Amino acid sequence: MGAQIRVYRQKISSTTSMRKIFKAMELIATSRIGKARARVAASLPYANAITRAVSAVASQSEIDHPLTTEPEQIRRAAVLVITSDRGLAGSYSASVLKQAEGLNELLVEEGKEVKMYLVGRKAQAYFDFRNRPYGRVWTGGTDAPEFATAQEIGEALLADFATDYAEGGVDEIHVVYTRFKSMVTQEPTVVRLLPLEVVEEQAASESDLLPLYEFEPETEQVLDALLPRYIESRIFAAMLQAAASELAARQRAMKSAGDNATELIKKFTRLRNTARQAEITQELSEIVAGADALNAS
Repeated sequence: MGAQIRVYRQKISSTTSMRKIFKAMELIATSRIGKARARVAASLPYANAITRAVSAVASQSEIDHPLTTEPEQIRRAAVLVITSDRGLAGSYSASVLKQAEGLNELLVEEGKEVKMYLVGRKAQAYFDFRNRPYGRVWTGGTDAPEFATAQEIGEALLADFATDYAEGGVDEIHVVYTRFKSMVTQEPTVVRLLPLEVVEEQAASESDLLPLYEFEPETEQVLDALLPRYIESRIFAAMLQAAASELAARQRAMKSAGDNATELIKKFTRLRNTARQAEITQELSEIVAGADALNAS
């Protein structure tokens, strides 16, 4: 009985320590989610403005620009997968990787080669464990992304998009990330960036019309200047959405883990008390039996 009580005490102690860790991580995620949501909201006006500008230029001109023209044959596609650097966020990274695997299977069925680009250590570990190749990987700061990282990713993707297929280039670019809808709902999403599919982050009102622009210099030069910035803003917006989703998923997962730890502590405490009562009962029985034996003699 004594050994059993010691086991329960050790379990109570270790579970209490883990609960403290879960609570601390929940509080950290809760304190940072507000800033992450504010960054998402702050990025929308610029993303919408540059989206409308690119949309206006593309729709009001009839030039054959490589970033806006659908190629005759798409032979290789690039897929950018945005996950997290750290775990303890529930199924956040697993859901994104599952979505990426589904997209990969679809592209392969269409007869396309797939070249993966990864953001986050979870995606890197997933592909390294399976010995699967990928183009480049960016790690560090997935829960607080920087625009410089988005610029670097955009430059790498655009460079491969501008490269010929025979030299390892790609014909289209997809992004797989988690869209932040609310503290309860985060949705893994696939967006095709290139060839250009103009999609605004928020729907404009019916009264909003695309502005008319006069281009100086030529339209092609305007697109050359606008589209890289458009890609960078879309990638950065996706990274901000993913960061907010990661923090929300971690806050929810840590709260659930803390609640489960509390229930386990209650369970182990009851089991310890039961074992202690059984030990006391056994000791009393032995004392009574010994007294009876003395009286009988």
